[in-house]
Amino acid sequence: MPIPLALPSAALAYRERGLRQRTIVKDLEATPGLEPSRDRRQVCHASSPGAAPPCLTRMTSTVGCELPKGPNMADENRLRRLAILIDADNTSPRVADSLFEEIAKFGEASVRRIYGDFSSPRLKSWIEILQKHAIDPYQQFAYTSGKNASDIALVIDAMDLLHTGRFDGFCLVSSDSDFTRLASRLREQGADVYGFGMQKTPESFRQACRRFIYTENLLPDAEVATLEEGPSRKALEPPRAVIPILNKAIAQLETEDGWVGLGVVGQRLATIASDFDSRTYGYRKLSDLVRKTGAFDIEQPKGGAMRIRAKTTRPSKTGSKATPE
Repeated sequence: MPIPLALPSAALAYRERGLRQRTIVKDLEATPGLEPSRDRRQVCHASSPGAAPPCLTRMTSTVGCELPKGPNMADENRLRRLAILIDADNTSPRVADSLFEEIAKFGEASVRRIYGDFSSPRLKSWIEILQKHAIDPYQQFAYTSGKNASDIALVIDAMDLLHTGRFDGFCLVSSDSDFTRLASRLREQGADVYGFGMQKTPESFRQACRRFIYTENLLPDAEVATLEEGPSRKALEPPRAVIPILNKAIAQLETEDGWVGLGVVGQRLATIASDFDSRTYGYRKLSDLVRKTGAFDIEQPKGGAMRIRAKTTRPSKTGSKATPE
């Protein structure tokens, strides 16, 4: 009869450790709310024979276990990170102050870059304000006449920043339609794009952005007014020019009685036309602009939100003209 050999102490400890790990795995599988790692080799092993497995303490520092994931409050409360990319050749430095004030409405300007050939005398005015707004200049020499190397550099950097995954949105400051495809591509990846450019900016670029703000409305001498002051003399469009798009927004909301909240109308306007801005028509507030048109019934209960509806018309007695009710 063979004589059983005594196992070395190290071998015995190894076998006991394996038995403990298998027991822990079974306990984890039966424990609600805990999910052991697929790699059994990493499952909550104790560093010493008498140590308690960390996964059974339900601590957040668990190794090899996944606790139920809840919302990250730090991420929810932080400002949205934005990358600001400025085309110096197609943007006036006069809008810089108001530009960053406007961007602050959407989030935090985490990256601030401007692209251009700053050896050119016409960009000298940009050089004088870069430090004030902490803008990083990216020099691009014009190697060939008629070719803009700055645009290519801006596009390359935008894609590099996109793939870092650190940014919620991009602000493209330019009136150049060449950035249309860039704006579309960024939005395809789930990033918001805010465009800033002159009113002459081609519609393709304006509509490729989630929002587009005319830089004329950001100039220091831009005038916007209240209802009491009357429309600004420097408005880009007359107040009545807004009536068709307001009617379109109200019609899309399809309420039974025709009344819709002004706040909801404002949200729909931003969806219909990315470049809609009450300042374009000379007023700071949409409510003042709506009142000025005279084309809408307005209802505002005390302490309640304003509601509007399109004024209906009825045929006159002669049948020749329609008159408002």
